Amino acid sequence: MKTARITLLMCLVTLLSFGSISTKEKEALKDLYASTNGPLWRTTWNLDAPVKTWHGVVVKDDKVIALNLEFNGLRGKLPESLGDLIHLKHINFFRNKLTGAIPVSIKNLKSLETLNIAFNMLNAPLPNEIGDLESLRKLKLFMNTIDGEIPASIGQLSNLSTLELYSNQLSGELPSTIGGLVSLKKMMLSSNKLSGKLPSSISNAKDLKILSVFDNNFFGMLPKSICSLASLEELVLSDNAFYGNLPTDMASLTNLKVLLIGNNDFKGELVQLKKQLPNLQQFDFVSMKSDGVIVTLDEDEDDN
Repeated sequence: MKTARITLLMCLVTLLSFGSISTKEKEALKDLYASTNGPLWRTTWNLDAPVKTWHGVVVKDDKVIALNLEFNGLRGKLPESLGDLIHLKHINFFRNKLTGAIPVSIKNLKSLETLNIAFNMLNAPLPNEIGDLESLRKLKLFMNTIDGEIPASIGQLSNLSTLELYSNQLSGELPSTIGGLVSLKKMMLSSNKLSGKLPSSISNAKDLKILSVFDNNFFGMLPKSICSLASLEELVLSDNAFYGNLPTDMASLTNLKVLLIGNNDFKGELVQLKKQLPNLQQFDFVSMKSDGVIVTLDEDEDDN
């Protein structure tokens, strides 16, 4: 009986000292700290203090539900044990110096809603397992050097509203499975090496407001189905190899504010199109090579 009491007391002491989260979760956090040069972070962790006091770690009901470590000097690779933080809803590693790949174990994060590793130095292909993040709403990986193709599994992310992969080294065709992103409102793929035709299945995203594929190697005619995107406010197609006449129903996109189609080989009465789109604020159809920039009317939302 005395031994049982001592054991129970030791368990209570252990729970208190570990901030009440599981040992597996704490070990995963310590792995992240070790693999990304934790002692030299801008705001580092005191590993002897309760986890709930660690900078950027959000704990609720004894579970780690968010990591907010933007602008914190993380340098190195993400550990495979990141997938042990199975209760995570939000990961924000924006503007650090992370390299390598997103670990395959990411598939374990079934509750993850936001994954922001933008403005880092990731330099490996996206894992197929990214399609297993069934709760994901925002995927922000822009301004890295991610190469390879966009995995077809991305079409499984039916809750995704924001897809920002611009300014990477992505190649290959945009998979037709992109039509599975039925909740998508913003898709920004500019400044990559993507090729092939724009899939007609993109029209399944009925609430899409921003579609930007500027500065890639897309070719062919614009799919007619794009004219069914009644909510579209920005369409940025410049600096590709699109050709032919624009779809005849293009004028039905009356919510368009930005239409940039220059440096392609579109034909027809393009000047007349501006008169048919009453809300158009920015329109460019001239084929003249320039440095250009990614243009977007950014909404002031909780995008981090």
